[in-house]
Amino acid sequence: MLKSIAPKIIAGLTTALISLPAMAEMLDVEKDELTFGFIKLTDMAPLAVAYENGYFEDEGLFVTLEAQANWKVLLDGVIDGQLDGAHMLAGQPLAATIGFGTKAHIITPFSMDLNGNGITVSNEVWDLMRPHIPSMDDGRPVHPISAAALKPVVEQFADEGKPFNMGMVFPVSTHNYELRYWLAAGGLQPGYYSQENITGQIGADVLLSVTPPPQMPATMEAGTINGYCVGEPWNQQAVFKGIGVPVITDYELWKNNPEKVFGITNEFAEAYPNTTKAIVKALIRAAIWLDENDNANREAAVEILARSEYVGADAEVIANSMTGTFEYERGDKREVPDFNTFFRHNATYPYYSDAVWYLTQMRRWGQIAEAKPDSWYDEVAQSVYKPEIYLDAARMLVEEGLASEADFPWDSDGYKAPTPAEDVIDAIGYDGKTPNAYLDSLPIGLKGEQIVVGNEVQG
Repeated sequence: MLKSIAPKIIAGLTTALISLPAMAEMLDVEKDELTFGFIKLTDMAPLAVAYENGYFEDEGLFVTLEAQANWKVLLDGVIDGQLDGAHMLAGQPLAATIGFGTKAHIITPFSMDLNGNGITVSNEVWDLMRPHIPSMDDGRPVHPISAAALKPVVEQFADEGKPFNMGMVFPVSTHNYELRYWLAAGGLQPGYYSQENITGQIGADVLLSVTPPPQMPATMEAGTINGYCVGEPWNQQAVFKGIGVPVITDYELWKNNPEKVFGITNEFAEAYPNTTKAIVKALIRAAIWLDENDNANREAAVEILARSEYVGADAEVIANSMTGTFEYERGDKREVPDFNTFFRHNATYPYYSDAVWYLTQMRRWGQIAEAKPDSWYDEVAQSVYKPEIYLDAARMLVEEGLASEADFPWDSDGYKAPTPAEDVIDAIGYDGKTPNAYLDSLPIGLKGEQIVVGNEVQG
């Protein structure tokens, strides 16, 4: 049975937390009792912090947080109204809005974080990869590790008549697209989708399938999958259990890449505009708290997340990544201060360019079956990502003295500056304003008018 968290405030985390609420200006919210869903991952932290630090209550919101069994159950709960909103995969609002899977107009006025994922392989696979990975002077492997080091292992499996299986969390998850990106950048084909075959395994060298995040380590340990892409703490859990090795973080794959979003239906936003703005205000405050003073509050956040009603993993495992480090092999802990980023680098602003990237990956692998003009990508992005709601909430916080004017991109047109080539594993830059040119620049994947017919790419 899923456990609900009854509304309450945990006082005394810092003196500042007690003094801030009196400064807040409460909106006249149209709906004050709300239920939000989440999956047990560290990047649900803004929800937990907004709840535990009393930010929701400061806005006149009485919130219940409920862990969900998997991403499909979570999405269905938002669509049918059992949940008022949720911690979502960024691809879910986009896919629902364009009708890939369940059709529904879902929007996001708030991005929850940057980075936060990793790709882990089993000990057996790591031992086979290691001879193909250069070493530093101290004997530790050089990072980032390319999937080119995995390619001979996959070929060995094929020669022995064994499939090479990897797990990801959902067909429209960041994890699916990041794992595919890493594999393709190393010369491996992760497979295509078609309207008739939604396995995503057409022509694949590596077979990808869905596994819920908390089940990743056990599924790999059982030998069902040979590796996986997932958010924390489930990569670090493999290290602590001694069953696998994370080979790359998504920060190394694409520096400061977008991750989860907070999703609500468009109908909710239209029916309850003040409530929507109040939610975003509380979440922005939580994100600021998580990153302020060089992550000074992260230990307190770890204590919250370790509780069974939230992530429910050992605090030591969660702290391994939440406090600015990442452990690849036992004892090989390296500084990655931006591995989990909740507010820095405009992490909470819902950029259209982030939405466009997800849409390009859907097109690249056949989830969007036919070519679309650049204008289509922009239109879909603007129908789902809502920076105008975000900035209204941010303006109120600035006026209340709860946020700094300088911390928000007031003059943005919704598009980030292009990602430079040196920030991406395959040295291919990304400009959200030219999605088709971007797709054409990627060596593996659908381009132009290409479509998947049967088991072939045509066009």
